[in-house]
Amino acid sequence: MVQYSSPPLDLSFAALSDATRRGIIDQLGRGDASITSLADKFQMTLTGMKKHVQVLERAGLVVTQKVGRVRTCALGKRGLKAEAEWIEAHRKLFEARFEALDEIISEMKQEESDGSAS
Repeated sequence: MVQYSSPPLDLSFAALSDATRRGIIDQLGRGDASITSLADKFQMTLTGMKKHVQVLERAGLVVTQKVGRVRTCALGKRGLKAEAEWIEAHRKLFEARFEALDEIISEMKQEESDGSAS
């Protein structure tokens, strides 16, 4: 059986693929919050919120600290630099391909109009 370990980008993109987890990141961007307050804000159970936070923690996007009975969440220190660089590189690739396609379409239209003018 093939063993597969998820690279950091896979963990990040998987974590960010869920709207609730993106909302948690947005909320934590405004300030640290307890799991209880996050669960209230997103109208979900504590268990459900804990699962979302664990996914974000595994990806390194969120860190938690337990003080007494309260677990507080904060944005992770690593940020999204690697993810942004990956997206930018692929955006440039797509942009270049679309520009090449636009050129081909323009040439075809020009040939078509030249041919119908004869």
